[in-house]
Parts: sequence; C-alpha cells; structure tokens
Amino acid sequence: MRFGVYIQVPFCQTKCAYCNFHTGVVSSARYEPYAEAVCREVREYTTVYGTAGLALSEGFHQGVVDTVYLGGGTPSLLDPEHLRRMLGVIRSAFTSDLVEVTLEADPETIEEEKARAWTRSGINRVSLGVQSFSDAELKAAGRMHRRDDIHGAVPLLRAAGIANLSFDLIAGLPHQTSESWHHSLDELLAFSPEHVSIYLLELDEGSRLGREVLRGGARYSVGALPTDDEMAEFYDIACRELASAGYHHYEISNWAKPGFEARHNLKYWRREPYLGFGAGAHSFSGTERWANVHDPAAYVAAIETGSSPIEQREAVSREQALEEELFLGLRQLDGIDVAQLEQVYDVPLSARFDALAGAGLVEREGTTVRLAPTRLSISNEVFVELLR
Repeated sequence: MRFGVYIQVPFCQTKCAYCNFHTGVVSSARYEPYAEAVCREVREYTTVYGTAGLALSEGFHQGVVDTVYLGGGTPSLLDPEHLRRMLGVIRSAFTSDLVEVTLEADPETIEEEKARAWTRSGINRVSLGVQSFSDAELKAAGRMHRRDDIHGAVPLLRAAGIANLSFDLIAGLPHQTSESWHHSLDELLAFSPEHVSIYLLELDEGSRLGREVLRGGARYSVGALPTDDEMAEFYDIACRELASAGYHHYEISNWAKPGFEARHNLKYWRREPYLGFGAGAHSFSGTERWANVHDPAAYVAAIETGSSPIEQREAVSREQALEEELFLGLRQLDGIDVAQLEQVYDVPLSARFDALAGAGLVEREGTTVRLAPTRLSISNEVFVELLR
C-alpha cells in the first residue's frame, strides 16, 4: 500500500480577512516546541495511536509513503531545520519513496538560502500562495505580500532547483474586476507554473470578512466584493485561458501541465489513505477518519505528556463512503464509473443522474458520468441535488 503524510503547521504572520482555517499568529518562539512535538508524534505514532485506542492496519506499517504535504497556515515561516527534521523523521518512521514533497509558502517568506535549504531537505514542490497580482486586492484581503514579492520569490525558487511550482489564485476578492482578473491570469501564465489552483472566495461565519457580510457591515471592503455572477465569470475566464495555455483541467479547482497533477491531493479525491500529524491534522485509513486537537498549545501539551492529541474519530459507513465516492469523484473531471460503484456498493445509482443529465448539469458517456464542462462554476448545486 502507498499512502501520503500531511504535516499541519497552523502559524501565520497575519490572519487574512477571508481565512476560515484554524490558524493563528503566535510568537516565533513557539515554532521550535511545535516542530519537536510533530517529530515526536511521527516517531512514536504507534504509541500515540495506541493511547487513543486506534490500531492501524498492516498496510500502513508495511506500506510506502510516497507523498508528503507540509501545509498550514504558513509552514514556510518555520526555520528550514525544523522542516528538515520533520522530513527526516518521516523517512525514519516509515518506508518511503518520496516522489512528491510539497511545501506551502507565502511569497514574502521566501529567501535564497531558505529555498536552497528546502531543496536539500527533499522538498521538490512549492505551492505558492499568490492569490492575486493586484496590490489593491492583496491589501484588502489582508495579505502580507505584494506583486513585487511574487516576482522576487519565483526566481529564487527556480534557482534553488524547485522544478514543480503551483500558483493559487482566488476569484472574488474585494476590488477584483474583469480587467484585474485578466491581468492576474496573464501574469501567472507568464511565469508558466507547472500547476494552478483557482478557488472561488468562500464567505461564512468562520472568517472576519464572512461575518461582516452576514451582519450587513461595511468593513474589510465588503462593498467592493464582486457579485456571484462575476465570480462565476472569472472562473469561466480562467478555464478558457488555462486551456489555451495547455493546462489540463483535472479537478474542479485544479489545472496542471501534463504529468504535474498534485499527487498528494489526488489521494484525498480518490479516497486513498493518508496520515496527518500536527495540530488539527486529519487522517484517513480507508474505513475511519480521525483528527487531532486544533489548538497548537493543547496539541504540544498532549504530545509532551504522552496523552492522545486525537479529539475526533469517525468510522466511515458504507453510505458515507458512497456519498464520498460520488462527491469527490465528480470533482475530478474524468468523472465516475457508475456501473463500478453500483457493483462495489450493491445499490442502483444510474437513475439519480437522470434529472441532472436532462438539465445539462452532467454528461454521460457509457457508464461514466462527469460534470458538464460549461457548468463547473455551479457544481455545488449538482452535489446538493445528487446527495439528497
């Protein structure tokens, strides 16, 4: 069995207005004890899981780790030595064949020597939190970096030997217009990253911007937010521009040059196993999901005292597994094989798609069903209807 490892680093320099993640701004003095706790959790994973009454299958003990994802938060804030130790303990604790090791990084945190240290430690892919090339949009969103930081960071990463770069853009930021969106896409394409992620801005009570919108306030440039229709238009523009540039659209929010699809993230969409370490990290065995406590201080305390950091456990029922197969499978543009799912789960499924196909929301080709390419921007409506 091949599986992935995710390391959560929940620290940031500032909290972006739109962010609804469990991250926070803390003193850099807390980075070292946190990194050591992660290393210890990985090193002693069988004991840590045993304390929680969780027994991994032999597939994990005898399997091979082939992807690592260092996410957050902003893991590029950590000292390169912290990252090197984390990767070193993963190699010691598990049999590994690390074909993809991803580090999430913000442009303003990248320095020449740090980038070179990352590649020496085995990091071969960087996911760069670009979000926009417009300084007005970046400022309104609460980002620390500006356009010039992006232009300074990319050459440093390339010179350090990072041959696999992923850029993130957000459609729907305050002050974003069709003109500025086109400009961000043009600048992105000029850099020719191997991978691109386009996310639609999500507004909910988990972020400062979302709460302000919900209460009808005016802070955080609420009045400058694009409409839902404009966001959908931005997404459709990105689909066309990236296709014209030769990128393969393989998942609703993700495009790649041939051979550069995100191997680690594909594990999530394909329901393949992965282990998560760090505060708030999630794991999936194939039949069960579990998650660590979100608070970094509580997480470090649990590891240091030999207590279990796991605060959530859930056995995945067959019904839940089928729903995940449908939802996650349809996020991938190759679609799902309905006949295969009917055989595995022993349930009729084909009729579920009749109304969606009639409305032009999905396409059928033999036993394969996929989202209609022209309706991807309203995919959530399809998922809601399908999972009723």
